[in-house]
Amino acid sequence: MTAATTTQALAQKLDAATGAFEQWSRLQPADRAPFLEAVASALEEAAPKLVAIADEETSLGETRLRNEMVRTVFQLRLFAQVVTRGEYLGATIDRADPTWPMGPRPDLRRVLEPLGPVVVFAASNFPFAFSVAGGDTASALAAGCPVVVKAHSGHPRLSAATAEVVHHALRSAGAPEGLFDVVFGTEAGRAAIVDPRVKAGAFTGSTEAGRALFDLASGRPEPIPFFGELGSVNPVFVTKAAAERRGPAIVSEFIGSFTLGAGQFCTKPGILLVPASAKLVDQLPGAVPDTPLTLLNDRIRTSYASAVRELRDTAGVRVLVSGDHAATDPSPTVLCTTSADLLGDPEALVREVFGPTALVVEYAEESELLDVAKVIDGQLTAAVQGEDDDTIAAELIRLLAAKAGRVLWNQWPTGVSVTYAQQHGGPYPATTAPATTSVGTEAISRFLRPVAYQGVPQHLLPPALRDANPLGIPQRAS
Repeated sequence: MTAATTTQALAQKLDAATGAFEQWSRLQPADRAPFLEAVASALEEAAPKLVAIADEETSLGETRLRNEMVRTVFQLRLFAQVVTRGEYLGATIDRADPTWPMGPRPDLRRVLEPLGPVVVFAASNFPFAFSVAGGDTASALAAGCPVVVKAHSGHPRLSAATAEVVHHALRSAGAPEGLFDVVFGTEAGRAAIVDPRVKAGAFTGSTEAGRALFDLASGRPEPIPFFGELGSVNPVFVTKAAAERRGPAIVSEFIGSFTLGAGQFCTKPGILLVPASAKLVDQLPGAVPDTPLTLLNDRIRTSYASAVRELRDTAGVRVLVSGDHAATDPSPTVLCTTSADLLGDPEALVREVFGPTALVVEYAEESELLDVAKVIDGQLTAAVQGEDDDTIAAELIRLLAAKAGRVLWNQWPTGVSVTYAQQHGGPYPATTAPATTSVGTEAISRFLRPVAYQGVPQHLLPPALRDANPLGIPQRAS
């Protein structure tokens, strides 16, 4: 059922989520693991059916979608391991100490506890990994929070089918009713984010939509955290030495990266800075394939064509590869400008174009890379194609680390591994919460808040903070 969710139905789902929180949050963390495993196994079993529906609605191709399903299942199982180990709780014990230099110290014990029901806004470009059963849902459930997903309009039948699989898996495993649900329609999503029963929101999508939801979440009588991944151009800085030694390879790899998935990745390298002296721009017209690429839906096609026109018509921009950006299935477009023009109007030129278009920026002096690094806004990633003996490298990386959540050396940003050290976030406008990540095990921390217990008897403490450590989890004690 993909009809827009009514106000009454939304209220019922949020009531159920609130009731589920009372039960789900009280489970010991490791006891949530079997439920996550059950969902993972159910998705694996249903994969052929779900992949077929996803391909019909998104045209992403069965190979890509099967791989994305593998990632989705892996995320759920990884979070099952995380809650079993319990490190994420940050259990910290400061026992009473009458000789503490600041004066007698009371017995203080701190642990992370779940926030409450979370509304997750699914993304269009990853119909599994960032959608109904994606990383936001997995990490929120692992944290102890019920989830209500606002399904994306780009794949409604897949959203309903995936939700049915998740519902059945959780119900069969004995989960509380209301632990997971899905709603449809823009108004249902807007109503959910301002509902007092919702305690956090997570979003992946456009800057415009994400900022609107962030403002709603922040403007509530009780503001709530809103973890939005919004937009990024993911600039790549090529040093003179790298261009001289590896120019053709860099060009080839750049083309492969910015056209991957028809340029519909939030980590697509949208800007490539190269030395004018290397004449790499001369290699691009013959190297970029004139291949039609299928975009996700009509709304994205319209937005893409408009964005390409605006960037192409900006002063100082010329066309290197004139793809048919207005076609139903556009071919890649490559534009070119200079670092002087970019520095003169960064707001106009450092902009995300969601689709197979990139901007190549030529510089004269290598120091201009530092100037550009200083003026770009917040990014998910920033990359350097350099050589180990580049004298500019250390300062460039330092500057980029202040602007991006992930800094890459001689690698390309497309492809975000689900790991313990991953950081998928960055300063605004890349995200609304730069201290967090939406990928990797640290994503769970978004849906938790610290609570300190002072002077509380052992039997009244959460098990994670007791001296006997009944959960067998890591504790920092002093």
